[in-house]
Amino acid sequence: MNIIGFLKSQFIFHLFISYVFIGTGLIINFIQLLTLLIWPFNKQLYRKINCRLAYCISSQLVMLLDWWSGTNCTLYSNLENYPKYGKENAIVVLNHNFEIDFLCGWNFCEIFGVLGSSKVLAKKELSYVPVIGWMWYFLEIVFCKRKWEEDRKTVMQGLHNLRDYPKKFWFLIHCEGTRFTEKKRIISMQVAEAKGLPKLKYHLLPRTKGFTITVQCLRNVVSAVYDATLNFRNNENPTLLGILNGKKYHADMYVRRIPLEEIPEDEQECASWLHKLYQEKDAFQEQYYRMGEYPETAVVCPRSPWPLVNWLFWASLLSYPLGKALANMISGGSYLTLAIFALLIVVVSVGVRRMIGVTEIDRGSTYGNHENKQKQT
Repeated sequence: MNIIGFLKSQFIFHLFISYVFIGTGLIINFIQLLTLLIWPFNKQLYRKINCRLAYCISSQLVMLLDWWSGTNCTLYSNLENYPKYGKENAIVVLNHNFEIDFLCGWNFCEIFGVLGSSKVLAKKELSYVPVIGWMWYFLEIVFCKRKWEEDRKTVMQGLHNLRDYPKKFWFLIHCEGTRFTEKKRIISMQVAEAKGLPKLKYHLLPRTKGFTITVQCLRNVVSAVYDATLNFRNNENPTLLGILNGKKYHADMYVRRIPLEEIPEDEQECASWLHKLYQEKDAFQEQYYRMGEYPETAVVCPRSPWPLVNWLFWASLLSYPLGKALANMISGGSYLTLAIFALLIVVVSVGVRRMIGVTEIDRGSTYGNHENKQKQT
């Protein structure tokens, strides 16, 4: 390990990065709270401001991927579609196989300038999580409880609210609903067999209701669906903790642009279309494992400098109070000062560990447990 790699793996640097992220996030969350005063008078201005504010938080995680770990991202796509990326609203369908697939999705957004306005369909519990969850709340992210009878009306309302959004946005959705594991795949394929659907090797059976309602609510607002299939070279198994340790990965993402008018309007036909899409995604993964690449032209995406510039700004801004606290601790050395500093370290460490825990595959949903309990009873 070289000296730079050694330094990146040291806890003191992780602590500082975490301090900057949480400090930035809480400041931004407070400013977002104040922007609610603008909403009654100018909703579109409120939205534009919150896109900028959200970028200050989400781009710090992209900075970790691009500049701290140095992960290379190669995009495979039809070159005719490149001029359209970032110039139109789109629904992005991502596979859900890796702990940092959301981060690669955000990197895809950053490359084409829509990171600040990007949307997701997220679990309701995340809206209560400081920094990212609160950021999403003010950004009008669509939250759901994963109970469709309760979610349908809420999700439809949230999607309809985006129809007059003033910025170009991408709506990122993981149709599988949870991250892939072999155990989950076995359970999922039992459901596929019971429903007479073709089995998948590298994906879980997609949950169609969220996708179909998204297409219905955003039709004539969104121009296309971007089918994005992600993989990593050399059987790499990337983690957010690995990124924080400065470990470099090699991501390949295959993106297909599918005009929205090609997707059926009927709910049942749209669901069948999505199942067919996942069969195609499975075939692309099979090709990747055999040949080490996806179809179409490969382009190594340049690293955007703005996430790094944003992080350096906030790191400089937040270094002053940290440095002052350290100076007071050294000069005064009181037990109270030491206790406060130790508490700050504990809070930052626990907070970041909890955020990392949300991304871990082993901490994902208990996919299939409900079905298993029904069988047992």
